[in-house]
Amino acid sequence: MNGLSTVFIIVGLFLLGGVYSFWKQKLPKSVVVLLAIGSAMCLTAGVLRLGVWN
Repeated sequence: MNGLSTVFIIVGLFLLGGVYSFWKQKLPKSVVVLLAIGSAMCLTAGVLRLGVWN
């Protein structure tokens, strides 16, 4: 597990926590969806950079 994949996964989990927090605060759904997309992209990039499929 290299440093960049770790950073992507940590940032993705942080953004996922923000999605949950914003949803509980009943912020506009467009903000929540945008944050969720960013979180999914970070988590996907982190998992793909792990290289366990090679």
